[in-house]
Amino acid sequence: MRKVVIIGSAHPLRGGLAAYNERLAREFRHHAESVTIFSFRLQYPSILFPGKTQYSSEPAPEDLDIRTVINSVNPFNWIRMGWRIRNLRPDLVIVKYWMPFMAPCLGTICRIIRTNKHSRAISILDNLIPHEQHPGDRLLTGYFARSVHGFIAMSRSVLQDLALFDRKKPRAFCPHPLYDHYGPLIPKQVARQVLGLDKQSNWVLFFGFIRDYKGLDLLIHAFAEPKIREMNLKLLVAGEFYCDSKPYLDLIRRYCLQDSVVLSNEFIPDNRVVNYFSAADVVVQPYKTATQSGVTQIAYHFEKPMIITNVGGLAEFVADGCAGFVVDPDPAAIAEAITRFYREEREHVFIAGVAREKEKYSWKNMIEAIETLLMNMENPFPEEK
Repeated sequence: MRKVVIIGSAHPLRGGLAAYNERLAREFRHHAESVTIFSFRLQYPSILFPGKTQYSSEPAPEDLDIRTVINSVNPFNWIRMGWRIRNLRPDLVIVKYWMPFMAPCLGTICRIIRTNKHSRAISILDNLIPHEQHPGDRLLTGYFARSVHGFIAMSRSVLQDLALFDRKKPRAFCPHPLYDHYGPLIPKQVARQVLGLDKQSNWVLFFGFIRDYKGLDLLIHAFAEPKIREMNLKLLVAGEFYCDSKPYLDLIRRYCLQDSVVLSNEFIPDNRVVNYFSAADVVVQPYKTATQSGVTQIAYHFEKPMIITNVGGLAEFVADGCAGFVVDPDPAAIAEAITRFYREEREHVFIAGVAREKEKYSWKNMIEAIETLLMNMENPFPEEK
């Protein structure tokens, strides 16, 4: 039995990173692998965390071996954790990389692990160039990139970005798999009743943590367009603010959209995600920058049509005119796509397209991509030459 270690967020931490690592661990277990997740005891210092809490109130998963031991800001901890995992001699180490802040911690741990001349370390890349950039980002990401033996990029745009940091190590593209742990869709009217929404209105969903780059302001501007007002559509915003909420609330008041926009501004736990996607007709992702998005993969799981903006790698995952519409990050273009969706009665056509497209995004494909990457590592320890 192969020994696999995943380094990254997991319960009691919440959010998409934790959900991803836990789902990946389960897929390895399904393939009869031994899996341990080494997660963070401290992921972000409170002063750097933009939300209300980093922690889930849900019970710990009983089927996973999660060790909450890493401190992202303590170099002595990095050294201890590196030696601890090094001495376990895992066959495979997988590290999720998403932001330069984590590079010193993750890069140091991986450097120590690989000194055992046995463990192969690969990184699954969310982002290499952050949406909100700071001085030193590229130096930090370069430090991390040199610490692993190979890479899986979940969008082609990130695969291209990788050339800025490494041109030699094995790499592969495999799209972000489905978030398929939320259970089945429920009837639309039942979900709307659970959420206290008007059952007769048409509902557009914006879902996920709210950050400036995700373009919620563009969507609010779109809802102020006359063509949207004439259709009496409703916007459901479900997610916690990770930025200043005032500009968004001011926009809603300026356009007198208080009756058209419903805000559910809290973290949505896993057992309630189904209600929001089931209640919606279409999911809109009006991002200003993007690589890929876990929200897309939740929409695919629930077979919901999408309207997305043509930025970064986002458009790689939604076939325009098949699973939804791909538009420019512009309020008028977003408004036009929303009105077309309803006036042309595209919901059922797009649902069928989403059902076909979702087959590309299986966890089996991710495992196969990892195995192929490992086979391409002819000599993962060049220092032994």
